[in-house]
Amino acid sequence: MNPNVMVCLTFDFDALSLWIGGFRARSLSAISRGEFGRVGAERILDLLQSRGLRATWFVPGHTAETFPTLIERIAAAGHEIGNHGYLHTHPKSPEDEEQILQHGNAVLERIAGQRPIGFRSPGAGLSSNMVGLLVKYGFLYDSSLMGGDFLPYYMRAGDEARDDGPYVFGNEVEVVEIPFTWGLDDFPAFEYVTSRGGIQQGLASPSAVYEIWRGDFDYLYSRAGEGVYTLTMHPQVIGRGHRMLMIERLIDYIGRHRGVTFATMAEVATAWKRAHPLGGR
Repeated sequence: MNPNVMVCLTFDFDALSLWIGGFRARSLSAISRGEFGRVGAERILDLLQSRGLRATWFVPGHTAETFPTLIERIAAAGHEIGNHGYLHTHPKSPEDEEQILQHGNAVLERIAGQRPIGFRSPGAGLSSNMVGLLVKYGFLYDSSLMGGDFLPYYMRAGDEARDDGPYVFGNEVEVVEIPFTWGLDDFPAFEYVTSRGGIQQGLASPSAVYEIWRGDFDYLYSRAGEGVYTLTMHPQVIGRGHRMLMIERLIDYIGRHRGVTFATMAEVATAWKRAHPLGGR
């Protein structure tokens, strides 16, 4: 078996938008946790440059307008920038959802000089309405769902979650889904959060997370041999010193394997769609 593994390093640059929007925080202490995202992003950019790697950054419009110079630097370094909403909140209506998507696109085009072709919903809260919007606005791919782990698939429109019968699968659309998983996401493992819903303990040892993240890569590489390995990280989380050392170690470990290519999500989606044309399987 000749391995053919694509590795996507993705960064959700939520920064302050997560705390102001998602958690509705007004405490300066809480909001400053998002401000640390700037520090983490700069460290990540330096790491990627040192390894000659390009990544995919999902950026809320709020972050782009708060740190425009940093977003310009990300784009200038050759990284892909995807749409991640505006204020890291869930929309109140279908009309609101469309306006947020458009707003995020407009901000990123203006500041980064890129029209996003990839989308990741804030907090993995993708709605059925968004599927149609992604088609309408010409998105190539999404990375919000968990219907697979290492293999992309086409999104569907018209799914029905019935409570009086089996789940109904809708029709495939032209948008590629590159699935993610909370198990390969740094936020639940590392971030300590208290909210109305309770306490997320976080603060895991980097060695424990390294074991999990390396384990999924090892399974993909040695058992499946082909697929996409996607890490979801947040600059304000992974950017802490002891965690940066962990991700450096993991990147170097993965890079020593033959048949492994680090790629942006747009590159992965383009290649997969070319090899699996809709209706041609």
